[in-house]
Amino acid sequence: MNIRKAVIPVAGKGTRFLPATKQTPKEMLPIINIPMVHYSVMEAVDSGIEQLIFVTSSGKGSIENYFDRNLELENFLEQNGKIKELELIQNVSSMIEIITVRQKEQLGLGHAINCAAPIIGNETFSVILGDDIVRGNSPATKQLMEVSKNNNGKSVIGVMEVPNSETYRYGIVDGEFIDDKKLTLLMKTMIEKPKPADAPTNLATPGRYILSGNIFECLNEIPRGVGGEYQLTDAINMLAGRDEVYAHIFEGDRFDTGNIEGFLNATVEFALRDESTKELMINIIKEKMKTYGI
Repeated sequence: MNIRKAVIPVAGKGTRFLPATKQTPKEMLPIINIPMVHYSVMEAVDSGIEQLIFVTSSGKGSIENYFDRNLELENFLEQNGKIKELELIQNVSSMIEIITVRQKEQLGLGHAINCAAPIIGNETFSVILGDDIVRGNSPATKQLMEVSKNNNGKSVIGVMEVPNSETYRYGIVDGEFIDDKKLTLLMKTMIEKPKPADAPTNLATPGRYILSGNIFECLNEIPRGVGGEYQLTDAINMLAGRDEVYAHIFEGDRFDTGNIEGFLNATVEFALRDESTKELMINIIKEKMKTYGI
């Protein structure tokens, strides 16, 4: 069964990036010249997703506009011979079919995903968190889709290894490996942000999921959890008690662009990986190190 739909929740307020996010959605802040959310959409496209559901909130219209056509700008670029730039923005607007739904209250990730239920129906679907960028040889979502396909279309949680001292920052998965390479586990439970001493493993969930349509039953049954919000972790644990749920250690470098440190790290790293900006970034870093005596 092919997975055709993906949900990208983008309804958060982006308070860590104030005052920039007072008017500009956090997901539209650029890493060099490409908005964060563009990378999430490209991951969906490169994984074979056909339909994308943005879960938005008030003030997020620029995200939808970014992936729509801008005929005025296209005409300007064409008239001024800027063909490369014209092709670039036309490619953005033709990437994928996009639907938006509104999350009227900020009641957690579980609530945000549940807002997409009328569009998803009973299908197995992907969830890609917009402020977590993964760069690797194969899209993280595609890797999870393969694991799901090889396990009768069951739900798969993307995980990565983190230092034991950082388990308190993530949902941590516990389970038993089912393959010789020790990359895929049959999940027993997921614990939300445990202290290092309480963490059963160091396998953290950075925001990539393949979820069966049965998750919506669980989302409708769970009570409000931590922070008075509907936690996706609670729904996944309930699902794991009813059906097989797997976790898979995906390949790729993950950048948490939802905070200032991760955003700066991604900006520098992406500039160094791109041949068109690599030398420029190196020179800037060298000059700044001289200036500040580092």
